Amino acid sequence: MTDTETDLIVRIAAKGDGVTVHGRHIPLSAPGDRIAPDGAILRGPHHVDPPCRHFPACGGCELQHVDEASFSDFVTARVIGALAGQGVKADTVLPPHISPPRTRRRASLRASRQGRKVVIGFAEAGSHALIDLSMCEILDPRLFALLEPLRGLCGTILPDRRAAHVRMSLTDQGIDLLLEGVKVEGLAADEALSAFAQDHALARLTIDEGDGPQTRWEPEPVTVSFGGVPVAFPPFAFLQATPDGEAALVGTVRDALPAQGAVADLFCGLGTFALALGEVRPVYAAEAARDLVLSLKSAANRARRRFVADHRDLFRRPLTPAELDRFAAIVIDPPRAGAREQVMQIAGSAVPLVAYVSCNPASFARDAAHLVGGGYRLESVRPVGQFRWSTHVELVGIFRR
Repeated sequence: MTDTETDLIVRIAAKGDGVTVHGRHIPLSAPGDRIAPDGAILRGPHHVDPPCRHFPACGGCELQHVDEASFSDFVTARVIGALAGQGVKADTVLPPHISPPRTRRRASLRASRQGRKVVIGFAEAGSHALIDLSMCEILDPRLFALLEPLRGLCGTILPDRRAAHVRMSLTDQGIDLLLEGVKVEGLAADEALSAFAQDHALARLTIDEGDGPQTRWEPEPVTVSFGGVPVAFPPFAFLQATPDGEAALVGTVRDALPAQGAVADLFCGLGTFALALGEVRPVYAAEAARDLVLSLKSAANRARRRFVADHRDLFRRPLTPAELDRFAAIVIDPPRAGAREQVMQIAGSAVPLVAYVSCNPASFARDAAHLVGGGYRLESVRPVGQFRWSTHVELVGIFRR
């Protein structure tokens, strides 16, 4: 078959399909593949065998069929392409950071019971049907090891033909487990919960039967540490997906900051950046979630940091230029939708440096355009692929006046 009879895959689109020279989108193809006239994929040098037997049915991964180089290129292209769409170009695009396999420390799965059989896993791509995980190449092995015993527990507390959420996080004390949608009735179910938590050395076991979370097991207060400071951790609170991904994001921000001067951390969560960056400088941290602010404030006080934690909704009440101009740098880590209201205020400020951490290249690019329009220069951008083999891409953008 000649080259003129095939169509070459030249890149991976934002949703994971391969794209041909002629603009056709071909699922499960890799750069360098050729597409025969009958639609068959003729493998090229970047098409590899997926490491997990559940791929591609399982919705947890979308790109296990591409090699490391192609996945890294995809992560970078997602960021550059989003910026180009807004007419923004970074002076420097740093090499991407890609998290290794089996390092995800936080996961939300579903459990379903059909008679005596309990299925736990991710949903199939584009479906509500669950894949019963017998292996997983993204989860930390400590989380995956809990799935089989969880099937037994759910056989006791999950009503037949019902589904539940299984939410797991790795904390300083071990696995924090939250089960939502279960039903605990009778002494046997109560005893099964206690025995499960003890036998598997859980850091905490929380149950939500539909009327709010109730902690059933917590031998000692559960914490997660940032910058060496342990912070009280609400059940399944937000964490960066992998420890190494968090380190890459924090390191990129730290390297860009000036040697001295107070820093504002906006949308600070539990203090991922505020505590890691506040060892040698004053930090102001703002967050709308009250429980997170209280945890952070208490942790910073115990560590005797120069620290202000502010319960503030930055969408409704963003910091104004007069408030922002007190700081040597701004760190901003907003939700997926971005932070237009706050960014517009930053664009009107005189703050010399802004480190923007994003989990959505599209909303980042829109906000970046506002900052550039306000006189900032996008000095560098670093793509981060914490969600390995996924189309979900994170990044750090450094803006200077």
